[in-house]
Amino acid sequence: MGRIKNTEGLSTDRLNDELRKGAKFVVFSYTISVIVITSRRTSDIYFIKADEASSKYSWKYSLLTLFFGWWGIPFGPIFSLVSFYKNFTGGKEVTQEVLNHINAQFIES
Repeated sequence: MGRIKNTEGLSTDRLNDELRKGAKFVVFSYTISVIVITSRRTSDIYFIKADEASSKYSWKYSLLTLFFGWWGIPFGPIFSLVSFYKNFTGGKEVTQEVLNHINAQFIES
């Protein structure tokens, strides 16, 4: 599991309270291409509070895709459009996967 960003200074109780209010864990997509090699990747995990817009974090991955994603043949444009779509619709929510991972670590300890 990747790093979780935007949780600095949050206690477990505060984190759970935010999740009850509608907060979520999200990853963003980006594409990088070099002529015939195209790679679509995901960012670190971001904690998005209920009253926060995910675009606050997704814009840099969309910008990275805009400059470096299109150039691969044939998949660069296709993967770039997929990355843009995912980022502009809020990213991919991975809240359940993160909670499952945290619970599995808790049970093992």
